[in-house]
Amino acid sequence: MVAICVVEVSRRSFLRTITLGSAALTVDARSSTQSRFSGKPNLLVFLPDEVRADLIIGAAANSVHAPNLQRLASQSVVFERAYVTHPICSPSRSSLLSGTWPHQTGCTSNKGVLPLKVHCLPEMLTDSAYRTGYFGKWHLGDEFLAQHGFQEWVSIEDTFKSAHHGHKKGGQSDYTKFLLSEGYTPDLHSGKSFSLSFPSTLPFELSKPKFLEAKACEFLERHRGEPFILFVAFFEPHPPYNGPFNREHPLDAISLDATVDKNFGDEMPLRCRLRQEFYRRQYPIIADYRQIKQRYLGLITEIDRSIGGILAKVDDLGLPDRTITVLTSDHGDMMSAHGLLGKQLMFEQSATVPYLVRMPGASPRRCSQPVSHIDFVPTMLDLLGKPAHAQCAGQSRAALIHGETRSPDLVFLQWSPTKIDLAVKQSILASKQQIENCLAESSRAIVTPDGWKLCLRDRDKNELYNLRDDPDEETNLYYLNSHRDVIAELTKQIRQWQERVRDGVRV
Repeated sequence: MVAICVVEVSRRSFLRTITLGSAALTVDARSSTQSRFSGKPNLLVFLPDEVRADLIIGAAANSVHAPNLQRLASQSVVFERAYVTHPICSPSRSSLLSGTWPHQTGCTSNKGVLPLKVHCLPEMLTDSAYRTGYFGKWHLGDEFLAQHGFQEWVSIEDTFKSAHHGHKKGGQSDYTKFLLSEGYTPDLHSGKSFSLSFPSTLPFELSKPKFLEAKACEFLERHRGEPFILFVAFFEPHPPYNGPFNREHPLDAISLDATVDKNFGDEMPLRCRLRQEFYRRQYPIIADYRQIKQRYLGLITEIDRSIGGILAKVDDLGLPDRTITVLTSDHGDMMSAHGLLGKQLMFEQSATVPYLVRMPGASPRRCSQPVSHIDFVPTMLDLLGKPAHAQCAGQSRAALIHGETRSPDLVFLQWSPTKIDLAVKQSILASKQQIENCLAESSRAIVTPDGWKLCLRDRDKNELYNLRDDPDEETNLYYLNSHRDVIAELTKQIRQWQERVRDGVRV
C-alpha cells in the first residue's frame, strides 16, 4: 500500500499556520541528509516540456497511454502540489537548474540567457568523479556548447534566437545534423535548420524523443562504472501539438476541463480575459479543444516510450539500486481549462508540474505538502550527499523524500512581462493602451498549505482563490470583501519574501 503524506490545516488556524510557515523559512534548513548509499549515487533527471501535472499523477493519468510514467510514479515519492517559480520556459528552467529566482538569474523571459556566473547543479558538486551530461532542450542561451558544469552535451534546438547566443547565425543542433544525415532538407534559414513543426511530421524512429533516447543510452553505457548526472530534456509535449501518436487516444474518450466553456467576468485580470478571447477566436467550438488534447496526449505517449527505453537501459546495466531518478517539467499547460491553452498564468494547470523522485531506500508514497522548484537543487545536492551551496535560495526537501515530517511552508511564484502575449492585441475588450499596459504587468503569488492562493499584480486586477473549496479556480474572491484578513496576511507574506530575496517589483 502506498503511504500518504498529508498536511491538514483547518481554515480557522490559517493565520497561525502561515506565520509558522514564514518563520520556518528563516531557519537554515539546508543541513545535509546522511547519504543512504554505499557509494556515490547517480542522478537521472527527465525534463519534458509543458507537462500538465494531473495527466501524470492525478486521476486523469489512468486515461493516458503512458505505462512507463505510471510505473515510475508507482515507484516514486510523488509530490502532488509541486509549483514552478515562473510559469514559462526559460525563467522556470533557470531556477530549476540554479536554485535561484528568475529575477536573480536575469532570465525573466524566454529571451533570457543564463549568465556564466550563475552556477548550475553540476558546478556545485565540487566532485570530479562525476560524469555529467545535458541532452535536449536548454532554452537558456547557447544551445550548442557544453556549459555550466555539463561535460557532455546533445542539442536538439536551433530555431530560438537565444540559441545562437555567442555564435553567428546558422549554427546547427545535433538533431539537425542527424536529420541531414538521414537525407532530410531543412525548411528554415535558407536550408540550414528545421522548423519546430517539421520534426513533428516524422515517424517515431526519427523523432526528437527517440534521438535523445539513443544518445542517453549511449551515455549510460559509457559511464556505467562511474557516478553520473544526466538530464534528458525533451521538447515534447510543447506545441506544436503534433506527432506520430496523434490518434493513440480515441477522440470520444478525451475529457475536457469543466471550465472549458465558462467565460471570465470583469473581476478577472484583463490579461486572462484577453487570452481567453484569443483562444475563443482561434478555436470557436469545444471539439477543437478535444482534438488538440488528443494530440497532446499522443505527445505524452511519445516521451513515455523513450523514457521507458532509457529506464530499461538503466535496468540492463544494473544501475537502479544506485540511481536517483527524477521526472518534472518546466511548467504545465491549461489544455482546455478556462478555454485556454499553454501556460503564462498562475492557474494550477499552468503553474503546477509532475514531480517524481524514485530513490533507492525511499518508500513510494504521495505527499500533498506544497513544494517549489526553488528547492530542487538543494534537495538534489542533499540526496547526493553534498553540502548546501550558498547560491541556493531554497532548502532541501530530502527529509520529505525519506518519509520524515516537516512543518509545511509557503510557496511563492513570479511573473514578469513577456512579448509572447502580443498575439492578443486584437481585442474588443479594451483599448490599445489598456492592452499594452496589462501586457507589461508583473505579478507575485503565494500558495499556502491549506489551499489559499493570492496573486498580486502591479498593472492588473488581483486574484484570491480557496483551492480546497474551489479547485478549478472559478471564483475570484479578492473583490468580495469577505476575506480581508486573509488578503492582508498573505500580502504581508509576499512583501516579506520579496525583501528576503531582494525582489524590487512592487505589486
